[in-house]
Amino acid sequence: MPRVNRHIIVIGGGVAGLATAWALARRGARVEVLERGELGRESSWAGAGLLSLLLPWDYPAELNELAEHSLALYPDWIAGIRAEADTDPEFRRTGMLVLPPYDGARAAPGAPLPAGLAPFGPGLWLPEVPQVRNPRLLKALREALTRRGVGLHDQLGAVGLDAANGRVEAAVAGSRRWQGDLYVVAAGAWSSELLGPLAAGLPIRPMRGQILLYRAAPDRLPCVVYQGGHYLVPRADGHILAGSTLEDVGFDKRTTAEAATELAALVARVLPDVAAGAPVRHWAGLRPGSPGNVPIVDRHPELANLYVNAGQFRYGVTLAPACAEHLADLVEGKTPKFGALRYAWPLI
Repeated sequence: MPRVNRHIIVIGGGVAGLATAWALARRGARVEVLERGELGRESSWAGAGLLSLLLPWDYPAELNELAEHSLALYPDWIAGIRAEADTDPEFRRTGMLVLPPYDGARAAPGAPLPAGLAPFGPGLWLPEVPQVRNPRLLKALREALTRRGVGLHDQLGAVGLDAANGRVEAAVAGSRRWQGDLYVVAAGAWSSELLGPLAAGLPIRPMRGQILLYRAAPDRLPCVVYQGGHYLVPRADGHILAGSTLEDVGFDKRTTAEAATELAALVARVLPDVAAGAPVRHWAGLRPGSPGNVPIVDRHPELANLYVNAGQFRYGVTLAPACAEHLADLVEGKTPKFGALRYAWPLI
């Protein structure tokens, strides 16, 4: 018998929305996803797929605990998606080498540096850090959801909510309306804007991040390299992503020459031969900024049938399984692993 026998409308087709739809569908809900643009093409696509906080000891306990739980879920989560999708998300543990400077007194213990990484060191070696190829993860989620019978509706333009008498009555896009039992806003950087007068103090704002993409020989860079707020993430086919900036510029997705120079500097220090060639692509995305990077996964304080899963900031892909599980537990009426109030709506 379904554990969640409800018709649920999820608004937002990035990794938070798709992961939420996947978790709810697997518990028996009838789910539809509404997306203003193209499914999976905003910050979930634009990130690097690095599955780690940067750096864990720089963040509060509530975020570290959620990230650790999410990473523990990841192998089985990926396996479940792969069982119903054709696309391989390329989940793999490449490890991460943290180059100085870093706070050695607060840092997690590292493992001995493998001989093959000596040309890139010295540094702190964290061998368990994984990555996923996020565009492929999003494609796999779309495939798996389609096979589960989840309705995927994109290119809708602005999506809003009609509410009255303490409940949402419909999600609206243009002349179209979707009515369900429950509604989930998982619209990333657009979540507060979408809610408008219903936002109830939801403190989510867009934060731009830019990335450069380089092409190199496969295995030219064997692991993730992190230094001073920036990182290099190698793909299995030899592509290397250099990221990322952190810019409070509103809903502005333009790339800048200043950011390209900033990001290329790390490539030049670590891989001068790769830096000698021009990057093959430069893009920007808008993260859902939140206080302390801590997400908000909770029922709306005033609308009984509305939930939110947003505010993952830089870690939407990292936190996707755990946040979706937390939201699904709330919907099902279960006590989530970290308690119902741990990632609650801030009442301000």
